[in-house]
Amino acid sequence: MQLLRPTCHDWLEAIVALPLNLFYNTGIATYIWVLSNRKPAHRQGRLQLIDASQWFKPLRKNLGKKNCELSPEDIERISRCFLDFAETPESKIFANAAFGYWKVTVERPLRLHSQLSLKAIATLRFNSGDEDLRAALVDEFGDDLFTRFAAVSAAVERRLTDWSSSDDPEGEDDEGGTKKGLPERQKKKLLDARTWERDGRLVDVATRLRALLGETLFDDHNVFRDRVNAALKATGIKLAAADLKQILKAVSWRVDTAPPVIARVHKPGKVRADPLRGLYAAAVDGRPAIVEIVEYEPDADLRDTEQVPLLEDGGIEAFIRREVLPYTPDAWIREDATKIGYEISFTRHFYQPQPLRTLEEISADILAIEKEAEGLLDGLLKVGQR
Repeated sequence: MQLLRPTCHDWLEAIVALPLNLFYNTGIATYIWVLSNRKPAHRQGRLQLIDASQWFKPLRKNLGKKNCELSPEDIERISRCFLDFAETPESKIFANAAFGYWKVTVERPLRLHSQLSLKAIATLRFNSGDEDLRAALVDEFGDDLFTRFAAVSAAVERRLTDWSSSDDPEGEDDEGGTKKGLPERQKKKLLDARTWERDGRLVDVATRLRALLGETLFDDHNVFRDRVNAALKATGIKLAAADLKQILKAVSWRVDTAPPVIARVHKPGKVRADPLRGLYAAAVDGRPAIVEIVEYEPDADLRDTEQVPLLEDGGIEAFIRREVLPYTPDAWIREDATKIGYEISFTRHFYQPQPLRTLEEISADILAIEKEAEGLLDGLLKVGQR
């Protein structure tokens, strides 16, 4: 049982685990939650777990999946266990915080290589999505889609209508594409001239940047981004931040050995370095004498979460330093994403492992099997001799 947004009122007194197959047509585990807004003083801040899963009376005849019931004696036993509020093999008492944890988001920096290759730039032609559909339309209507959409819009709409009116319920054409049975929302987007114009502009700007910067491979995305910004400024090209982001994304790819991508630079003296929380000291332009505090762009593919017990000695910081940083030293925690949750596991607290068999018992079983096998083999040989 796991809760990410638990109540803060300390109203839960006890949880009782009931026997399996106690109800009709279900074999799921069931529990009784004892709640009270007048929790006795001796129970405040504590929670009692009662394992009553073995306290039941078998039915003479199963009723569906129901094969047992609580007898009056079982009910009395559960009630007495609750009222006694004592530690027994079937009753365990914990502080509320023993079940709580912080769910901590752990980030790692994005590391990219970048190159204005023709292949990468070509992907921007379909940046608005539905690549297969747009590619099919480009094959039929050419560059007019990007520069003169109004002139071909009627023909494009007829083509999309043909695809939408297909009798194929799976939405696939004879060649295995996905052009048929188009939803109205998808069709509307494909008829939006602004999406075609935007994609065409992205390709045009990226092509002009390639002419200025060449097809050099940049193993530091920060340097590449600065060169792109300088080129845009020098040529007077105005580009929205979202569009520039799409161009940079199209011509870059993840490389684990690349320098981290800087997302934000703080002025010296404004904040202190705190690598555990994503604030790193970095030399400005490679000059050690001038140090700034930077934040790195997180890599969504490397994002992870950790469950840190509320009773962890040293809290979140101690846990991360012990369990995370030795294996991923470039990781940091995102404090604004931290949540508190509670998880209650009866198995963890009441599980009793079966004792291992002794060597003598195992040896005796092996010898018995060998003796039985010899007898079978003798019988087969006698039958063969006949």
